[in-house]
Amino acid sequence: MLFMVDSADLNGIRKCAEFFPIAGVTTNPTIVSSAKTDFKKLLLEIREIIGDDKMLHVQVTSGDAEDMVREAEMLRDFVGGEFYVKIPITEQGLKAIQMCKAEGIGVTTTAIFTQQQALMAARAGADFVAPYVNRMDNLLSDGVHVVEEIVQLFKHQNLDTKILAASFKTCEQVHKIAMSGAHSVTINPELFSSLIYHPMTMYSLDAFDCDWAEVYGNKKVLDILSE
Repeated sequence: MLFMVDSADLNGIRKCAEFFPIAGVTTNPTIVSSAKTDFKKLLLEIREIIGDDKMLHVQVTSGDAEDMVREAEMLRDFVGGEFYVKIPITEQGLKAIQMCKAEGIGVTTTAIFTQQQALMAARAGADFVAPYVNRMDNLLSDGVHVVEEIVQLFKHQNLDTKILAASFKTCEQVHKIAMSGAHSVTINPELFSSLIYHPMTMYSLDAFDCDWAEVYGNKKVLDILSE
């Protein structure tokens, strides 16, 4: 399963790119506007951090299919590298997906809440569909179960569209999505750190340090091998 950073916070993206095996960055109008900075400069800085080989998913803001496609073309040309335009699952969005694919533009269909929305987007040619896990849970729908059924639908229909699950609050949600067979998740920078934290890991590291210090003091392996 691939991990992506769902953020426009440059420091958070930079940290994730340095320490975690990320496949790219996703944004949306809410995330971008929260950065309160120049949009074009922000996109270029994100691309500089992650490089051309990692995915950058950027959402359109137009509601008309033709305008969505124009935005997609301009975004692709502006940010370069591995690019995917995010298009909402609407009638105009489905039209725009097909038009973008005809132009060779990668597409992620976003704001997915049902299995049939995902199937329709996949049939239109979307490369990724982005179901909102935690938001489904908040609406008394089982987000993990919906993703599981999307996985099965795509298998039964022999579709190549990948699932990019979004909207997470807990590590348990991420784990269950991984077990569902989803292809990728996009999570905020804070959740990346939570995924690798466990108090017993820290306890074990403290024990290693204490046991080592009893015999070798403050010397590290580098110090001993350099003597």
